[in-house]
Amino acid sequence: MHQHTIFFQAMVFLAAAVVCVPLAKRIGMGSVLGYLLAGIIIGPAVLGVIGTERHAIMEFAEFGVVMMLFLVGLELEPKLLWKMKASVLGLGSLQVVITAVVLSVLAFLLGLDPRIAAMVGMTLCLSSTAIVLQSLKEKGLLDTTAGENAFAVLLFQDIAVIPMMAIFPLLAPRAAPGGHSEEATAWLSRMAGWQQSLIALGGVAGIIICGYLFVRPLLNIVARTGIRELFTATALLLVISVTVLMTMVGLSPALGAFLGGVVLANSEYRHELQADIEPFKGLLLGLFFMAVGATIDFKLILEKPLLILGLVLGVMLVKTLVLLALGKFFTLSFRQNLLFSLALCQVGEFSFVLISFIRTTYALEPAVTNLITVVVAVSMVLTPLVLMIYEKWLGPLINDGPEDVVREADVISERSDVIICGFGRFGNMAGRFIRANGINATILDMDSDRVDTLRKLGMKVYYGDGTRHDMLLAAGADTAKIIILALDTAEKNMDAVKVVKKHFPHLRMYVRAVGNLDSYELMDAGVLHIYRETSDTSLRMGADVLVALGYRAYHTQRAARLFLRHDDRLLKELSSIHDDSNLFEHQMRQRIADLQQMMESDKRNMLREDVGWDTESLQEDKDIQ
Repeated sequence: MHQHTIFFQAMVFLAAAVVCVPLAKRIGMGSVLGYLLAGIIIGPAVLGVIGTERHAIMEFAEFGVVMMLFLVGLELEPKLLWKMKASVLGLGSLQVVITAVVLSVLAFLLGLDPRIAAMVGMTLCLSSTAIVLQSLKEKGLLDTTAGENAFAVLLFQDIAVIPMMAIFPLLAPRAAPGGHSEEATAWLSRMAGWQQSLIALGGVAGIIICGYLFVRPLLNIVARTGIRELFTATALLLVISVTVLMTMVGLSPALGAFLGGVVLANSEYRHELQADIEPFKGLLLGLFFMAVGATIDFKLILEKPLLILGLVLGVMLVKTLVLLALGKFFTLSFRQNLLFSLALCQVGEFSFVLISFIRTTYALEPAVTNLITVVVAVSMVLTPLVLMIYEKWLGPLINDGPEDVVREADVISERSDVIICGFGRFGNMAGRFIRANGINATILDMDSDRVDTLRKLGMKVYYGDGTRHDMLLAAGADTAKIIILALDTAEKNMDAVKVVKKHFPHLRMYVRAVGNLDSYELMDAGVLHIYRETSDTSLRMGADVLVALGYRAYHTQRAARLFLRHDDRLLKELSSIHDDSNLFEHQMRQRIADLQQMMESDKRNMLREDVGWDTESLQEDKDIQ
C-alpha cells in the first residue's frame, strides 16, 4: 500500500472536505471553518488518519496562498483603490498599524522578545476576509456603511500581508535548518549583505520588467492557439516561475506572486487568468486550511482551556476597541460602528500563513506557535456567533442617540395608507414610484446611515426595524391599508410577515422575494402578493435581445407578459409540492414543455393577425417604452 499512499491521502482530504464544508456552510459557519473542521476530524486529535506527513502537506498547500495573492494582485486596480482611498488607505492602514502596535506591546509585556512580539502583533492584527465577507453577504449587511468599510479594511489587510512577509525574515533570528528554502538560497548566504539586497531588488525588478515585456506577448501567442488547457498551463507556469525565482533570491514567493498579479492587473487577459487559476487556488487553499486544522494541538487546549479562552477573548476585545475608536474617528454611527468592529474582531486566515513562516524559524517554541494557531482558529469559529448576537440582540436595542427618539416620535404622528419597510435597492424604486404618483408612504429602514443620506436628499425616511410590532404600530400599521416588505434578507421579510399576520391581519402585504424557494416559503406563510426581485428585469432584457435579433417589439412585449403570467401561475401551482423533489421535477418538466407550446401557438396567431403592421414604427414604439 506504500506506493498508493499519495492517492489514499488525497482521497481522505477530498472526502473530509466534501462532507464537512457543506455542513459548515449549512449551519452558517462558512467554508473556511468547514475546512478547519475537516482537518481536525482526520487529524491526530480525532480519527488519526493524517499523521506526521501533514507537515509535508502544509508545504505543498501553501502554494494555494501564493495563488491567492496572485489573484489579489490581479484584482488590485488603481481605479478601485482611488475610489475607496479614504476607507482603504485611511481606515485600513490605521487599523493594521494601530492594532499591530497594541498587540505587539501586549506580547512584549507577556515576555516575548521585541522582534518576536512585533511578528506576533502583525500576525494577530489581520481579520478573516473569507468569513467576514461571506457572513455579511448572507445577512444582507454588505451594502451597509459598516459592510463597505469592513470590505475596505479587509482589502488593505490583504495588501499588507505582502510587506509583512517581506519584513518577517528581517525580524526572525535565523532560519530553521534543512528544508527546501535553505537549499535554494545556499549560494545567496555566501554573499555580502549589500550583494544580497541587490539580488533581491533585481528579482523584484525582473518580475516587473518580464511582466510588461515578455508575459503579455506570451499570453497573446497562447491565446491565438485557441487551446484552453494551454492557457491554463501558461497561467500556472507564471505563478510557479515567480515562486521559484523569489525563493532563489531569498524573498517570499507570495511577494513575487502579488507583484506579478499587479503587473497584469490591467492586461486584457486578466479575467481569463482569474478564471483559470481560481479553481486551483480554492482547492489548494482548502488543503491548506485542512492541514492547519490537523496541526491544532488539542492536548494543549485540554491542558490550558482558561488560558486559551482568555487569550482569544483578550485579542478580540483589543481589536474591537481599536476598531470602535477608528470608526468613531471616521464618523460612523454607533450602530454601524459596532457592527463594523464586531465583524472584524477575529483573527484571519492569512495569520495561518504568517504562523507557518514563524514555524520555519527559531522565532518561537513549537508550543507557543501551536498556542497562537489555536487562538486564531477559535476566534474564527466564534465570529458567526458574535455576528448572530449582534443581529438578534445588540443591533435592535441600540439607538444612535437622541436623534433616533425624534424619528420614532415623527413616525407616530404620521399616518399613511402605505408603509414601506426597507428602502434599499428594491424598496427604493417601488417607494419613489408610489410617491411620484402622489401617494404618501411611511418609510422605515434599519440602516441609520442610509436614513441620514436619504434625508439629506429631501426624502422623509425613518429609522426603525420593520420586524418589530411596536415600530410598526408607531408607523401607523393599525390604520394603514398596505405594507410593502422589502427588507434586506429573506429571513427578515419572513419575520415581518409573521408580525403583520399576528398583529395587523387587515394589512395587505406586498413582499419582496429573492427567488423561487423564498417565494414558496412566503406562500406557505399565506402571502398572496409576492414579487421576485429579478423577474421583470430579466424578462425585459430577454425581450430586448429578441428585438435585437429582428423580432417585432410588440411581439416581444406580448410574449414577455404571457411568459410572466404563466410563470407566476406555475409558481403558485408548484408551491404545494416543492418539498416532494420527484413530483416537483416531473411537474416542472411538463410545465416547461407546455409553456413552449403556448408561446409557439401565440406567435403563430400573432403572425396571422398583424401581417401588415409596420415593423419600423413598432420598433420606435418599443424604444419609447
